[in-house]
Amino acid sequence: MSYDALLWLSFGGPEGPDDVRPFLENVTRGRGVPPERLDEVEQHYRHFGGVSPINALNRAAIAAVEELVDLPVYFGNRNWHPMVEDTVARMKADGVRRALVFPTSAYGGYSACRQYDEDVLRARAAVPDAPELVKLRQFFDHPLFVESFADAVRTAAADFADYRLVFTAHSVPLSADRAAGPPEEGGHRYSRQVAEASRLVAREVGAAEYDVVWQSRSGPPEIPWLEPDVVDHVEALREWGVANVVVCPIGFVSDHLEVVWDLDTEARDRAAELGMGFARAATPNGDPRFARLVAELVAEHLSGAPVRKLSEFPAAGCTVNGAPCAPLCCEPAKRPAR
Repeated sequence: MSYDALLWLSFGGPEGPDDVRPFLENVTRGRGVPPERLDEVEQHYRHFGGVSPINALNRAAIAAVEELVDLPVYFGNRNWHPMVEDTVARMKADGVRRALVFPTSAYGGYSACRQYDEDVLRARAAVPDAPELVKLRQFFDHPLFVESFADAVRTAAADFADYRLVFTAHSVPLSADRAAGPPEEGGHRYSRQVAEASRLVAREVGAAEYDVVWQSRSGPPEIPWLEPDVVDHVEALREWGVANVVVCPIGFVSDHLEVVWDLDTEARDRAAELGMGFARAATPNGDPRFARLVAELVAEHLSGAPVRKLSEFPAAGCTVNGAPCAPLCCEPAKRPAR
């Protein structure tokens, strides 16, 4: 099957102070996030001049991928400009009939996978006779993803004679984590995939012991989310006598604001207050291997290249025009009645 383009589909982020509040309202619309939580997160963005690094990082990664694939690459976001609806309209105007879609998330789960399907559905509904859009698969266990993080951990840990390795990913409600279908079909996909990616990286660096923790929760306090929180865990490690901690943001492909605030600011500052050594591994999208990873995913469709993966988990997530890859897969969490 032939393809005319690649759509790089991401989360989006503000690129100036006036963008911050509208962006956050887009992100949290319909999720019941209290206004005071928006106020708090808004200040995180303003700490960095109201600019998230994510769009610039995506543009740099796109430029690297364009050197490796024989397709034009278009950039669209869920929550901020360039909005995916506008990008798909431009693709149609340019004569694109069928395109691959690379979502900038390695994992399953609602926010990490199915919501990108919904982005595709929404964009195609907004554009009459929109191009056919085929979303690429999840890649949390791709060898290049694992190698990139492993080398980043080695670099971060270079100044420590000993350290505790801690993997972190974005927390989600427990109900959302359980909405991925039965375990025998890869259910509980998000937390299990994060744990598997962490195991693969830990094995690569020779870490016999490590922890998997979570960050960036934002929902109503009465709803249980994946725990422990990374800052709470740093405090617990100090109580257990750990002197140095290396944090690997295994759940993220780029150093966007939730990495540079939650880890480089909050977790690092707390470690310093406790007298602990702290280092954070880099995320992969500045690594040339990340562009090669994307090119390999594209080649699976363009030329039937073999699927490279390091786990037995299903290579799920590949969808056509936003249709979920399996019934009940990665459904949104059911919200409690109020």
